Amino acid sequence: MANGTQESFVVGSKSFTAVAINTAAKAGEWIKSKLGDINHVNTKYSSHDLVTEVDKGSEKLIRNLIMTHFPSHSFLGEEGVEPGPEASARALKEASDAEYLWIVDPIDGTTNFVHGFPFFSVSIALAHKGEVIVGVVYDPTRDELFVAERGKGAYMHGKKTVVSLDGRLSESLLATGFPAEREYALKTNMQGALALAPKVRNLRVAGSAALHLAYVASGRLSGFWEIGLNAWDIAAGALLIQESGGKVSDTSGTPYHLGVRNVVATNGHIHDELLRELADAEAAG
Repeated sequence: MANGTQESFVVGSKSFTAVAINTAAKAGEWIKSKLGDINHVNTKYSSHDLVTEVDKGSEKLIRNLIMTHFPSHSFLGEEGVEPGPEASARALKEASDAEYLWIVDPIDGTTNFVHGFPFFSVSIALAHKGEVIVGVVYDPTRDELFVAERGKGAYMHGKKTVVSLDGRLSESLLATGFPAEREYALKTNMQGALALAPKVRNLRVAGSAALHLAYVASGRLSGFWEIGLNAWDIAAGALLIQESGGKVSDTSGTPYHLGVRNVVATNGHIHDELLRELADAEAAG
């Protein structure tokens, strides 16, 4: 490993990746211990956008652990931002000048968590000057930890992850989501799902964008798209896919950056075909 690469991921004797892994694991185990023990469920942006004291507690735990190791770094977490797309965009813009920015979703899949549906995750990414260099997605239910470092590959429990080989939509399993924003994002996504359902092997909507992205990275899905996501939903999973040989862009085909909200993530082989189908269905957002 070249010295330049080493220096990108280590400050002093502390590895960014090791801190991200340890933090995600601790948060995930704490979340899992709270399953079925929720006292208050509140709504944020809409009646479909839920938040619990566990989301807030998880984010506090993550923030405290990271800031203990890297007190000079900046932190962007979902629960520290006002609800709604405008507030999310504003928060990202305000944090975008940071040299090192941690981007965190303390529970991606809160609705699943509230209902005891075991598909939720912790997503932690670190961006250096606007480029994601570390990404971790942890599924505490299955104890599956997906990890990527820029230029060094992606792994799940030490085994390198590789995207699927599916070459056409017709042989692909895809995932999408039902956005909390009902007036625009949901309708647009539903148009895409309606158009794509007959053209793919099947569609899945399991309720955690970060885990769906990790599944694309590990070849369990060949693609994922969704309209109206936020940086904390996508950042870690995008790096997982890129380091596993896949491709991530917005719905117009522009390569992924932190500001992307309408995301298309695939094994690379079906990317252009998926973009075309979304455009033809007027479902690109």
